[in-house]
Amino acid sequence: MAKKRKQEQAGAGATPATLAAARAGIPFTTHSYEHDPAASSYGEEAAEAMGVAPARVFKTLVADVDGTLTVAVVPVSGSLDLKALAAAAGGKRASMADPQAAERATGYVRGGISPLGQRKRLPTVVDVSAAEHSTVCVSAGRRGLEIELAPGDLVALTAAVTAPIARV
Repeated sequence: MAKKRKQEQAGAGATPATLAAARAGIPFTTHSYEHDPAASSYGEEAAEAMGVAPARVFKTLVADVDGTLTVAVVPVSGSLDLKALAAAAGGKRASMADPQAAERATGYVRGGISPLGQRKRLPTVVDVSAAEHSTVCVSAGRRGLEIELAPGDLVALTAAVTAPIARV
């Protein structure tokens, strides 16, 4: 079962993602759970541990769009449509980024990459389905930690565009 706590200010266990949300003054909740290294899907593991519908839990993927690392935020219940991402980012072709390049650019490890508080601000596209929910969950910057916030705050904090980039 996931532990839930309101993160009003930076404190013990803070990550760059939670610090970014706290600095922005937006309301959010963190959820922590015991990560199972054998889990086949970090996002589905998070949804199950928190007891949240997979459509409300979003995974952060890093893709290469015409040579530019780009963040895609899509529900864990679906997959990323690379053609749609390329179009939304104003490019022609997209492919998944090299995992090491993604980790270097974001400052996070795979399975814990957050769209918030990244080392280098990357262009970001959030799937339009996020707007269907009052809150969504994304990685808070490490495996076993999620941040729940309003989709509008997620878009504002990441300077994202929204587009239909998920296949369900």
